[in-house]
Amino acid sequence: MNTEAPVTKLNRTISIAPMMDWTDRHDRYFLRLISSRALLYTEMVTTGAIIHGDADRFLRFDPAEQPLALQLGGSEPDALARCAGIAEGYGYQEINLNVGCPSDRVQNGRFGACLMGEPETVADCVAAMQGATSLPVTVKTRIGIDDLDSYDYFKSFIERVAETGVSTFIIHARKAWLTGLSPKENRTIPPLDYERVYRLKQEMPELEIIINGGISSHEEIEAHLQQVDGVMIGREAYQNPYFLAEIDRRYYGADDESPERREVIEQMLPYVAREMAAGVPLNSITRHMLGLFQGRPGARAWRRHISENAHKKGADIDILTEAASKTR
Repeated sequence: MNTEAPVTKLNRTISIAPMMDWTDRHDRYFLRLISSRALLYTEMVTTGAIIHGDADRFLRFDPAEQPLALQLGGSEPDALARCAGIAEGYGYQEINLNVGCPSDRVQNGRFGACLMGEPETVADCVAAMQGATSLPVTVKTRIGIDDLDSYDYFKSFIERVAETGVSTFIIHARKAWLTGLSPKENRTIPPLDYERVYRLKQEMPELEIIINGGISSHEEIEAHLQQVDGVMIGREAYQNPYFLAEIDRRYYGADDESPERREVIEQMLPYVAREMAAGVPLNSITRHMLGLFQGRPGARAWRRHISENAHKKGADIDILTEAASKTR
């Protein structure tokens, strides 16, 4: 367990979204080398995986990843409470409840975005979680689902959950269609409605509101920060990870410069070697690094060399240095 990091008030000005199959512990270690201050989130972890599976596999992380929050998926208050208590022992600094994922698998488990239709259940869940941990409990949600998509419904949902004492809401500024759209389509097809999130903040200023959805430039971030308390970055942070290099200076007032791309690679090498020695395949780590040179000369050659070689038998950390030599 990782208990080294004390729990302090989290600065959520900039955070990186929990993304299934993307923000695993290898990706988070990599991103932390680029930004030391942005709040990182795990992939969603279900209560069943923790309670009935190998909890250490899903919850362990490198202390260097801090500040780090765990996102849980579930709808049973007792199970969520139990998992929140377990997670606190691992040293996480926040527990987040997923009320935004629209996948069929998640709906079949009766959690994720479908819970927007059950505000009482969500309130019961977060109340139980708060009773089991001293960590802050937060909620990540959409602005609506299916035909429950009016502003009045959205606000009433937030109000009910906030009655439990939860004061931080991360809001993906799109509704979700629970039938007819895939999870990927639900990230792009329902139109963004930032104004609805702004309005909620104006009418409930006591809440900490973090906005999420389609944000891919610093100009957009700065505009959002005029209206809400924080911005959560999703796909841009994965597809173009060096985007994070400006974050510490621009939003946290840091004086130290972020490492150059080649320095990030050099700093990753000991981690990669250690993980490979523990049996982790090279491409399980390098797949997260493919976008490091996005928009730079040699980006395609970097991606190609890694993609074509990292999966091969006997591949080692030299693959990364060889790939880096193809960039400028």
